[in-house]
Amino acid sequence: MAIFIGNSFLQHYLNYEEKMKIAISATGNGPTEKMDSRFGRCPFFVTFDTETEKFDSFENPAASAAGGAGPAAARELAKNNVELVITGHVGTNAEQALSAAAIKVITDFTGTVQEVLDAYLLKDESKSE
Repeated sequence: MAIFIGNSFLQHYLNYEEKMKIAISATGNGPTEKMDSRFGRCPFFVTFDTETEKFDSFENPAASAAGGAGPAAARELAKNNVELVITGHVGTNAEQALSAAAIKVITDFTGTVQEVLDAYLLKDESKSE
């Protein structure tokens, strides 16, 4: 599912130099869904590519894993070329797997996927000024 961003607020903040693919752990497969605070057990990851300005999503195959959900979710993000994940809580094993895959972790946002993305991009933009 790809959605083009028509939001001028977002487009203004996407003019910064850092281009990357961002994933947000989510309860559903779109930008209006709530961010899920469970990294390894979230049902979906919604991604946003800052270069193409498009959303996409994929199911988290680790959501129903008997064990090792965090590292398995980290491998799935790496397979999908994600460079940064925004989520609620990341366990030690998942943190190690994300670090090994060079995926940055942000854990200080809540709301819908769109709200979380807006807040992250605003915060990131204010750091570069």
